[in-house]
Amino acid sequence: MRSTALFLVLLLLISTALADGPGDNVADQVRPVPPVGIELSQPDRNELEDGLAKLNAKIDQLRKSKDTKTQSLIPDVEIFSRAIRDAISHRELFHKNDVAKAKEVLAEGHARAEALQNGDAPWTQQTGLVVRGFQSRIDDTVQPYGVVVPESYSFTGAAEYRTDVWLHGRGERSTESLFIHERMNRVGRISPADTLVVHPYGRYSNAFKFAGEIDVLEALEHAKSQYRVDEDRISIRGFSMGGAGCWQFAVHYPGRFFAATPGAGFSETPEFLKSFQGETLTPTWYEKKLWQLYDCTGYANNLFNVPTIAYSGELDIQKQAADMMEQAMGEQGLKLTHLIGPQTKHAIHPDSLTTIESKLANLADRGRDRVPTAIDFTTYTLRYNRSFWLTVDELAEHWNQATVTAKLSASENTVRVTVDGVRGIRFDLAAGDAPFHPRQPVQIEIVDFSTDNDSETGANRQILVAPRPESDRSWHCQIHRDGDQWKIGSRPTTSSIAKRHGVQGPIDDAFMDRFIIVAPSGKGLHPVTDAWAKSELDHLVREWRRQFRGDAIVKQDTEISDEDIATSHLIVFGDPSSNAFLKSIHHELPIQWSEDQSSVKVGQDKHVDAAHHAPVMIYPNPKNPDRYVVINSGFTYREYAYLNNARQVPKLPDWAIIDVRTPADALWPGKVVDAGFFDETWKLK
Repeated sequence: MRSTALFLVLLLLISTALADGPGDNVADQVRPVPPVGIELSQPDRNELEDGLAKLNAKIDQLRKSKDTKTQSLIPDVEIFSRAIRDAISHRELFHKNDVAKAKEVLAEGHARAEALQNGDAPWTQQTGLVVRGFQSRIDDTVQPYGVVVPESYSFTGAAEYRTDVWLHGRGERSTESLFIHERMNRVGRISPADTLVVHPYGRYSNAFKFAGEIDVLEALEHAKSQYRVDEDRISIRGFSMGGAGCWQFAVHYPGRFFAATPGAGFSETPEFLKSFQGETLTPTWYEKKLWQLYDCTGYANNLFNVPTIAYSGELDIQKQAADMMEQAMGEQGLKLTHLIGPQTKHAIHPDSLTTIESKLANLADRGRDRVPTAIDFTTYTLRYNRSFWLTVDELAEHWNQATVTAKLSASENTVRVTVDGVRGIRFDLAAGDAPFHPRQPVQIEIVDFSTDNDSETGANRQILVAPRPESDRSWHCQIHRDGDQWKIGSRPTTSSIAKRHGVQGPIDDAFMDRFIIVAPSGKGLHPVTDAWAKSELDHLVREWRRQFRGDAIVKQDTEISDEDIATSHLIVFGDPSSNAFLKSIHHELPIQWSEDQSSVKVGQDKHVDAAHHAPVMIYPNPKNPDRYVVINSGFTYREYAYLNNARQVPKLPDWAIIDVRTPADALWPGKVVDAGFFDETWKLK
């Protein structure tokens, strides 16, 4: 009993030391993230501002160059300018030492600008620690990432290199200037031999979700364009917050990586917040559904195709993440490799790291299995719809678990498929990858547990005759369910829209690709909702910079061009009186204002007073259904969620009605009086 009591005391001390504390569970007393930095002395401010102005002048000169290589490398310089700009403008230097670091960052920006003006770019041929930059598609801002280039790397020749993507831990003070300085001076936790290590910024401290997730993908793609990355030897790795990101990438993108090594972090939302944060949760029904976007336990089946090595410190409260995944994988018949650092708290034990590196080296020798003969795949959303040669095109219903298993049989010229909750599938085997006999059609044997035609198994069994492979030994085929029967080919085109990959919601999905905020140029019909809409627009612009480290693109409603409609999601604020673009489309939306704008109509039967209620929603843009239009909403988690990365999940589904008489706060944009998801054809349920 005494030893048990001592253990509980120790566990409590660990929890107290590592949790963010009960003060971070009070939604009306939210501390700022990032914190407010120090006030710069006048000499320091003058030096930084003068240096920044001179650097910007050099960048302006570089932009006038007609040399394509120079133009492509400007982001490698501009990241230094933008980092110092924000550090000064938003008080994001937190200690006297940070000021000295900012000066070093600024000096490196000048050195690069001057080199590029002279037609040179020495950092592109540099081994060791290198900071690179790219222009993000999401909002046109330049974003930094770090690379550790091994001394053995050859800048000539054709040899390709193993590449480890390392996701960093939570750092509320890790703004751009400090991140860049760290990547200029610290190798980091890992540095395997003969391996490129890519360190994405992830747009700050969001656990590599939403824009942070896209940042990782964009940084990796940029690294591929600059270094010879072996596509079949890319791993995803991370610790703490980075461990959470690692779990997410492994289960969401199972076809991309030869291995995953998550350490600590969290792997789901509700149980972690209870155990780590001590938070009492009272979620709405749609919040529970939306946890399934990033909760990895529900996707554990996907690790069937991803070699995974989990690590936890024996005394680390964040061991809970791997324990949850171990249980979830066990329920799928999978045994997790889970290394435990003895008597270790929130750190990687050196012996465990040695074991991890040894196992990874063996896995890297084999490389990624590009064409596995068997795939197990689970998803809840078409945002994550692919595993190797299998793509899910349609779901029976979003946010219900959908599963597919598929097996290739070369000897029988057959693909055996088992599905549940899926209505459309595509198979894509590239040139040389199809194992089938070229003179024979391919049989698809499909068992569908979504229907109950077979009284013994509760499943519908069918055999479909699919096309033969092509002469280049590729094979491509689509199948879809029509009623209770599966058919070869894509679903016949209809005039109705449908949820599909990249256009499936919820509201937060619009902020994972290029978006433009459409500001109202007029006056709203109702003063209260008009003021609320403009306040929410300002909130989005401000918080996008603070939390996703971007400068949101804002245009007036009268400035939206055909190119904007073709290339961007449009985030529209106001009502049909204040916003000309909204006026042009609102009759085609499933939730509309009445003709006199006295009410908002939710379907045929429900009306709410438009003077005090505002609709928010995401919907395919009626002027271009390949892109979204979002009405009166930014990303839906707010300041309270910044305090713990596990909270950073969608708060609203596809649509909601907000009573704006309740002021917006750190949790909600007002009082949510109704909310829901559209069905698979974007209609109100």
